[in-house]
Amino acid sequence: MHFNSVEFMFAFLPVALLGFWTVRRFSVVASSIWLAAASLTFYWLGEHLGLNINMPVLLGSIAFNFLIGFAIFRWRDWSKPILIVGIGVDLLVLAYFKYAGFLIDDVLAPLGIGLALDVPRGVGALPIGISFYTFTQIAYLVDTYQRKVREQDPVNYALFVTWFPHLISGPILHHKEMMPQFADRSERRKMELLAVGIAVFAIGLVKKVLLADPVALHATPIFAAADAGEAITMASAWVAALAYTLQLYFDFSGYCDMAVGISFMVGVRLPINFYSPYKATSIVEFWRRWHMTLSRFLRDYLYIPLGGNRKGSGRRWINLFITMVLGGLWHGAGWTFLIWGALHGVYLGINHAFRSLGGRLPVAVAWVLTFSAVVVGWVFFRAQTVGGALSILRAMFGGSNAGSVEWLVVAHISVLLTIVLVLPNAYQMLARWQPALLPRDIEAEIGEGSRIRFDMSPANGAMAGIAVAICVCLITWQVVPSEFLYFQF
Repeated sequence: MHFNSVEFMFAFLPVALLGFWTVRRFSVVASSIWLAAASLTFYWLGEHLGLNINMPVLLGSIAFNFLIGFAIFRWRDWSKPILIVGIGVDLLVLAYFKYAGFLIDDVLAPLGIGLALDVPRGVGALPIGISFYTFTQIAYLVDTYQRKVREQDPVNYALFVTWFPHLISGPILHHKEMMPQFADRSERRKMELLAVGIAVFAIGLVKKVLLADPVALHATPIFAAADAGEAITMASAWVAALAYTLQLYFDFSGYCDMAVGISFMVGVRLPINFYSPYKATSIVEFWRRWHMTLSRFLRDYLYIPLGGNRKGSGRRWINLFITMVLGGLWHGAGWTFLIWGALHGVYLGINHAFRSLGGRLPVAVAWVLTFSAVVVGWVFFRAQTVGGALSILRAMFGGSNAGSVEWLVVAHISVLLTIVLVLPNAYQMLARWQPALLPRDIEAEIGEGSRIRFDMSPANGAMAGIAVAICVCLITWQVVPSEFLYFQF
């Protein structure tokens, strides 16, 4: 079930909210049980009313990690070996479903090593959301080992892992941020929470349906042609690269906005995942603004344990490179994702080296270089084959005929890029209510918000209603609602 489906918006979500607000009048504990049951139902319905491998893997993962977390806290002398076992099993399960086919078919087979193993292959064999709930639980185990959290209630733990706004495509959660909110017994202003939550959800829905899906039409056929070995013109290559750059941003940030909005409707703030990343003027800044919960996870649970920047600049760059390569691999089992991660590892190394030498660039030049580097990276991220990605890049930088593009396509991409660079994001427009958990630096930067604000006025409510109505009309014309891009990870 997708957030941008009619069934979700007009059946599942209203029932889930009505049940929560009804039950919460009598018991906070009962409301947590209701939300946990609703989250599991959401996941089950995502399998088109069928019980296949997805639900057993999720429930098995929850039970295993809850018991490991309990053991880590209970047997302190054995906590480190137990933690290693827990993380090891989590990664092995993830590797089996996500990487075994790639390892056998794309790594070992070309080397003449054949393994006759029946392993999952392809996106369809991947349990939904496994990357997100696996990383969420690894963070929980580490935090438990460090005595930052403790969870003894299996229902609360199940709710933490399965909370349906984040379950399919993130953000990656931390127990210490989320569970106190579910247990909060203070009086909540129901109508304000619902109004603000609907506003954020509407912004995300517009991003997905009115901005991301239409611009994808410019990118998809060109990337498909490149992967098939067809010749690509320079103009077409740039259209494809820029169109996908915008599609991915509006699609994933749209999902995260919708998730934040849904969660805020019950008074629970999810961590922010995007903060205008295409406005960044360095790669370092880009990764502080893009997929922020993944960046935090990689920093806290991979980069810093590897040594971070504590062992000199040379080791720092190696740690950065390893972290980004593994971050690329997290996104998908394929050479293109590995190359994308390696590229960003190189980018970050160059960025830090330039800073250490005291280098500074004019803001406009810094933005152009940063945005161009990001676009080049997205070509590998999007292409199905390395050959297809290289074909697009060769065409972009003069390796083919110039070609031509319809002016409407150029205008479409230009308008979307202007929206990204000029307009404030949802969290700036709704700064008064702070619908998401914000890092301290961003919270200070947002302050009172932007000049363009979304107030709870009848006019703004009408605008949001019209936008949602248009989106619903477009959705009903589709045979199946378009999936979110990060749904595959």
